[in-house]
Amino acid sequence: MQRIASFIYFKVIGWKLVGNTNMSKDTVKKAVLIAVPHTSWHDFYIGLLLRTVIGIKANFIAKKELFTWPLGYYMRSIGGRSIDRTSGQNKVEAIAKLFDKNEEFRLNIAPEGTRKKVSEWRTGFYYIAKAANVPIIMFTLDFKNKQNKISEPFYPTDDIAADFKYMKQFFEGVVGKVPEYS
Repeated sequence: MQRIASFIYFKVIGWKLVGNTNMSKDTVKKAVLIAVPHTSWHDFYIGLLLRTVIGIKANFIAKKELFTWPLGYYMRSIGGRSIDRTSGQNKVEAIAKLFDKNEEFRLNIAPEGTRKKVSEWRTGFYYIAKAANVPIIMFTLDFKNKQNKISEPFYPTDDIAADFKYMKQFFEGVVGKVPEYS
């Protein structure tokens, strides 16, 4: 499967991989992966191809309604985990517990929380990484340059403002599939 994904990723759609290209399933088994900018449904298959090309297992969360038959089987098979989004629950803690329950768990999240343009990132991914005591690994969805740039693992500190400034610098100049939402 990795050879087919590599052929599609590098040859058919012409993307490249830069940065922490040595990230493999043996180096960081638990992390929060943040993908920016999330501007289109195309980001999903780019992410699926990327994780297959670099040989890692990655997970995502989605509303529990997407995990019913027949879509549910497929969603779980590609790493999906359901989440109950009803109010009154500590979703950060519930998601952080997934790291404890799994020997290998890399949670992929779009910090914008939507495909539309936002002025500020949501903070849930940050607090999930802190609660689970796992690093954040950043990767770009750069459609302008047709590349995914992957960062080294970054452990959040107790200074969220400084940490967000550091992370946002990694994504400067990156243009998503829908440029006006970048």
